[in-house]
Amino acid sequence: MLPRPAETISYTSIFDGTKRILDKEAHSYGDCRKVNEFEKINRVGEGTYGVVYRARDTVSGRIVALKQVRVSDTPSNGISESALREITLLQKLRHQNIVDLREVAVSRSYKGMFLVMEFCEQDLASLLDTLSAPFTPGQIKCLVQQLFAALNFMHSNFVLHRDLKVSNLLLTDAGVLKVADFGLARIFGDEGMYMTPRVVTLWYRCPELLFGAKTQTTAIDIWSAGCIFAELLLGRPFLPGKGDIDQIEKIIQLLGTPTTKIWPELEDMPDLQNFSLRSQPYNKLKTVFESATQATLDLLNGLFAYDPKRRLTAQKVLEHEYFKEYPLPCEPDMMPFRTT
Repeated sequence: MLPRPAETISYTSIFDGTKRILDKEAHSYGDCRKVNEFEKINRVGEGTYGVVYRARDTVSGRIVALKQVRVSDTPSNGISESALREITLLQKLRHQNIVDLREVAVSRSYKGMFLVMEFCEQDLASLLDTLSAPFTPGQIKCLVQQLFAALNFMHSNFVLHRDLKVSNLLLTDAGVLKVADFGLARIFGDEGMYMTPRVVTLWYRCPELLFGAKTQTTAIDIWSAGCIFAELLLGRPFLPGKGDIDQIEKIIQLLGTPTTKIWPELEDMPDLQNFSLRSQPYNKLKTVFESATQATLDLLNGLFAYDPKRRLTAQKVLEHEYFKEYPLPCEPDMMPFRTT
């Protein structure tokens, strides 16, 4: 009798568009551990494509985060491209301020795959909701410096995150910030590669995405990080729009109306005709951030430049005077929310 052919799953590579095949049995029981070797403790959240659990590794005893990836029953679908993308990118992006992917575990039936990641005690969104007192300037600088260190590393490795927001920033009990959830991340730099503008959570979405730009650069992450910085300074969401039109309205109310003088490519934006841009000639950042130093305002203006080409890079942010003036950034282990 001829041996039964091995079951396989097929998927399309997100990088070169080729069809690839994985041996289901070999992949499940080769290098990947079985998920029943991890004891689920509780559900802690939900990522781009799956539920996240706090779990205990029954072999080592350490606490980890298990991020579930649903696998389709249809052979042509296999593992989602978002899951493959996150696995590939996290294997590439090893940095102290990026969440660490330790291994991949699978269920016996192959109905699910789990990313085994380092467990971080809290996320920045939850922390902002529960803090009894606002962050001090030194603490804000510590968090922002870590965020841009991660961004500088990502962008240097040609990776766009495309979904930066406070709930995707995790914190260890030692005060170390970790960027997480790379389900929407993409490699950039390939000419002609289409990227949908419907990325980035609305409140953190830059003007060029709202206007339908098809070309995406590191500037989209810089705008999102600027919104996070502003949120830390204010202690509340910075631009909480109710839809695309309201989001643009809030941006104009704050920064003034964009023109081709300050943004030459504005008229080339595909969806510009969907918006009626009212005339508002004033930049009101100084009014919103009344107690901010000049260096702080200068940094905010650099992060919120309408023209993506004029927005600061992550490297330029790290070199900014804001981090050199007193109070200096505190050390991560001096953050007040440590649990040890």
